[in-house]
This record gives sequence, structure tokens and C-alpha cells, in this order.
Amino acid sequence: MMPSREEFVAALAARHGEELQKRLVDARVAVCGLGGLGSNIAIALARAGVGHLHLIDFDCVDLSNLNRQQYFVSQLGMPKTEAMRENLKQIAPYCEVLTDQARMTSENLTQLLANEQVVCEAFDSPEAKAMLVNGVLEHFPKTWLVAGNGMAGLEDANRIQTRRISSHFFLCGDGESDVKSCGSLFAARVMVCAAHQALTVIRILAGME
Repeated sequence: MMPSREEFVAALAARHGEELQKRLVDARVAVCGLGGLGSNIAIALARAGVGHLHLIDFDCVDLSNLNRQQYFVSQLGMPKTEAMRENLKQIAPYCEVLTDQARMTSENLTQLLANEQVVCEAFDSPEAKAMLVNGVLEHFPKTWLVAGNGMAGLEDANRIQTRRISSHFFLCGDGESDVKSCGSLFAARVMVCAAHQALTVIRILAGME
């Protein structure tokens, strides 16, 4: 039997406290990119009880994604936005999930992110990362921005850290490793960086930042 929305929220409030849980339920968070970082970030935020998630990605689930991304063999070929919404429904059925199957550009960024409280950057390419970070800092200086940079290879996971770059901008990762230099992405290390990003979002929503 499906628990009611009230039962879901009460169970989370028993863990997190009613005041914090209300903040999480009322929050609006965009996850830009649903690969290794974004798929893990989305699941962590949904499990925490964030009430509104905006998922943005243009890609489809590929066999090469399954080593580190939160999808299943049965979802191969599906748009990542649809696959992740399907997965989140099993985890947090009362989370409001908005999806845009679109490649974010400097032209559509302001329209896609106009209503968000927190933006998570989780793109693969350095160019896309820079475009999103620069766009948010320019057009939405009061919107919280949490980005990832450096989670490839097999170096010590403790090198992955969260740094505050400016008043509303946090950067998570080791700041160095990428696929070109390390040649590999492993779920364990990517998930550490995603966890840093998700926890930073939760801390922001809790008022700790």
C-alpha cells in the first residue's frame, strides 16, 4: 500500500526535524546534467525530501553510462530526464519533478533557470560547465550555485572537498582530475563528489550557509 504524502513527510520530519523538513519540501532545485554527478545528486535530494526538482539534460541512457550513473538496463535508450523521473517516482513519489529534455545554452539558460532557488551544475564537458557557471553568476547573482570539478581516476577520495568561491557559489571536487588526464570515471569517486554537492544544497536550504 502506498504511504500518503503526509506519512512520507512525517517520516522525514522525524529524522530531520519539522522546521528543516518544511524548508526542504518548499525548496526548488535544478539539476543540470543527469550523468554520474546529476543522477546521484537528484536521488540524494529526493531522498532528503526536497519537494521540487527540475531535471535538465538532452541525452539518452547509454550502455557506457551504467558503470556510474543511476539507471538500469531496462532504461537503455530512454531520455535521461524520463528515466530519472521514473526512478525518483519509486523513491519519492510526492516530489514534484519538472523535466526539460534540452541542451542548455547561453541562449536558453535564463528561461530554464528563472524560477530556481538552487542550481546544481553537473555537466560532463568543461565548456558546458563554464557556460552554466558564468551564466548563473551573471544573470542570477542571488541564486545559489553548486558546481562540480574533478572526480575522475582513483586518487584518494578525501581529496574531494567543498570550497566556497563567492557568496552564493560553491565548488565541489578535487579541482584537477578529469577523464582526459585520468582516463577513467568510477562510481565510487563520482558519487563522493555528488554527495558533496547534494549535502551543500541541503546545508544551503537549512540556512547553514
